[in-house]
Amino acid sequence: MISANDLKKGSVIKLDGQLYSCIEHQHVKPGKGGAFVRTKLRLLKKNTVVEKTFRSEEKIEDAYVERRKVQYLYENGDNIVIMDSETYEQEDIPKDIAGDGFYFLKEGMDIEVDMHEGNVINVYPPMFVEMTVTHTEPGLKGDTVSGATKPATVETGYTLQVPLFVNNDDVLKIDTRTGAYVERVY
Repeated sequence: MISANDLKKGSVIKLDGQLYSCIEHQHVKPGKGGAFVRTKLRLLKKNTVVEKTFRSEEKIEDAYVERRKVQYLYENGDNIVIMDSETYEQEDIPKDIAGDGFYFLKEGMDIEVDMHEGNVINVYPPMFVEMTVTHTEPGLKGDTVSGATKPATVETGYTLQVPLFVNNDDVLKIDTRTGAYVERVY
């Protein structure tokens, strides 16, 4: 059990039998009344966000979570197959556990997962990935408006906004936290 004051971004807690990950927390001390902690929690099972307020002295059940390095092997229907880097055991996990991070996974890539009671509850791709553009409209000569963008689809099917100079078969560096274009890799 931890105090609501001890909540941090990334903490995993158990409420009503469900696992939640803390996305945001704010300690508030109003002029009148007791202090409280306002949080945004992500329900790990459904990948939805809820807002919850706790009294600062309220006790919350924390969940033990182990972070492991694994290798993403391949997609298998509605699942993805990962392999533990130490034991070489393979495991199928549902795609929706990876959430939007699924679009940044390439075969053979090293990733991290959170484990709770032997089950994968979260998937973390590397912070930056390099992906090849499979489709984008060509930029027109003279189309040099500052900050103008166009949609581009990369090898995993993910679509993002890129500058006009990006062409098919270019390799892009993408920030997996935001899904945004960072730079073109030469």
